[in-house]
Amino acid sequence: MHPHQEGPLSRLRRGHEDLVLELLRKHGPLSRAELGQHSGLSRTTLSDIVTELIESGAVVASAPGTAPRRRGRPVEALTLNPSAGQAIGIDFARRVVHVSAVNVAHEVIGSASEPHDPELPWDERIALAERLVGTLADGALRLGALSAIGVGVVGPVGDPDAESAPARPSPNLPALLRKRFEAPVLVDNNTRLAALAEATWGAAAGGQDVLYLRLSHGVGGGLVVAGSLHRGAYGLSGEFGHIAVESGDGRCSCGATGCLETVASVGAVLAAYRRAGGHADDLAALLGALEAGDPPALRTLEAAGTQVGTVLAAVCNAVGPGVIVLGGELAAAGTPLFEPVERALRAHIMPISRDRVDLRPAALGEAGGALGAIALVLHQSPLLSRYPARPG
Repeated sequence: MHPHQEGPLSRLRRGHEDLVLELLRKHGPLSRAELGQHSGLSRTTLSDIVTELIESGAVVASAPGTAPRRRGRPVEALTLNPSAGQAIGIDFARRVVHVSAVNVAHEVIGSASEPHDPELPWDERIALAERLVGTLADGALRLGALSAIGVGVVGPVGDPDAESAPARPSPNLPALLRKRFEAPVLVDNNTRLAALAEATWGAAAGGQDVLYLRLSHGVGGGLVVAGSLHRGAYGLSGEFGHIAVESGDGRCSCGATGCLETVASVGAVLAAYRRAGGHADDLAALLGALEAGDPPALRTLEAAGTQVGTVLAAVCNAVGPGVIVLGGELAAAGTPLFEPVERALRAHIMPISRDRVDLRPAALGEAGGALGAIALVLHQSPLLSRYPARPG
């Protein structure tokens, strides 16, 4: 057995603990009797679970309420302890580090980001992440009962034969992070983690079949299939940015030509806008031109959106999602991007599916990858029921 795998009894107990924590998160303070009614657990099992959660500091027994009772002792209420501990998520994107933290009640208690040069060495990226984490919750973060850190990185994770690139982390990244933060670390692809976050808390919350596409300095995505996040063999699921598009002939970071990333990433769209006669050194300038109704800017987004919608239609025809979530920095373009995406999607998807797929903007912004890393560590979303998720 793998040293980090749990036996059946341990998994059952963890499931009971997760159930109690989820009920307290959903309903707020509950008595033991109310917890028993909601959970269906026997009195003995519930007593053992509650006792352990109180001893760990994840749950506190509050003072009895002031409302009068007809007879007997006042009933204490059990509640989550917001200060018991935090879970931390870090997203090492290509040009920026994002960090987020949630408390035991799954409430986001802080997020922070800072851009950096894309060639910044990994030891300096880790130091930047540590400094950003130190700014959360007024510097008072404690890992406590949720002692683990989730980490998102660019590119495939878990493929020993994948070629290394400047943006790819070194194989000892988890060890470096464990040493720096003194906590277990779980690493996965940051865009797939953003898909997990959107399907857990964001635009597709509750969705059983979700396609997420992020248009950033790279292009990638994630799939939720039949209510479970899909990782794929060797962690290679969701690489939608490397689907070939008909008119694309630019060289992609993967070494191929004509990938969606060569026409729909932030850099590719800026380059296309400049070729069309526009003047924009960064995305903010392009967004300003779009807001002003600049014709070359609008035509550039029309072309990129059409390619994106065509690729989305192809993936939809293969997978059959009910919801498509479009995120990343380029999604801030709004209508000039979403309208051509929608038109191309409707034009190329199977007619029977045309009115059954809902295109939505991402709801969590650039914190999605870090929040998804937290969801991976908490491992309480049903989307992770068939996903390897125990920290090493």
